[in-house]
Amino acid sequence: MTVLVVDTGIGNLASVSRSIEECGGSALVSNDPGDIEFAERLVLPGSGAFGDGMASLRSSGWDKAIIQAAHELKLPVLGICLGMQLLAERGQEEGDNSGLGLIPGTVTKLESQSEQERIPHVGWNEVYPVSGHPLFHGIGEGVDFYFVHSFHFVPTDTRYVASTTPYCGNFVSSVAMDNICGVQFHPEKSSRVGRQLLANFLSL
Repeated sequence: MTVLVVDTGIGNLASVSRSIEECGGSALVSNDPGDIEFAERLVLPGSGAFGDGMASLRSSGWDKAIIQAAHELKLPVLGICLGMQLLAERGQEEGDNSGLGLIPGTVTKLESQSEQERIPHVGWNEVYPVSGHPLFHGIGEGVDFYFVHSFHFVPTDTRYVASTTPYCGNFVSSVAMDNICGVQFHPEKSSRVGRQLLANFLSL
């Protein structure tokens, strides 16, 4: 199975690709949107600011290619960290920016609820699946995944929430709608349970 890993210079491509290979997929790291034609799955990794991420996608033509892959080709799509946030309609990091608009919602800044909750949110934290999405098949409630972020995805409808995490008011840690899903944590840095989630994505 060919898994296209989008390369726009905003993601940790090596570890994502290695994890996909460990799960039985064939990772095709590409900076050419035309390679969509070879893909059976698409992964959008990312780190950094929302506005910069969208600017990179637009300048390279990946924005239109990803939307085509999701809507026309119906490929399963997985956004990771910033890649998840870019699936939203808008992001409020460094101004108001439009996103890919693949899942209705807005990306806003995390707000601490206590002195113990530090921003950015860095480290291991529990994830609680809430919708029975197959992305979490075989993964129990409250399993720890690895996070590094200061913003979070707020969907317009709870139907799009796939999991939550008990930090900063119980933020949404993954989203899903039809063939499109995103995770705020890093499965490629989350050991065995992260590989299980990626394997589940390959099975969608």
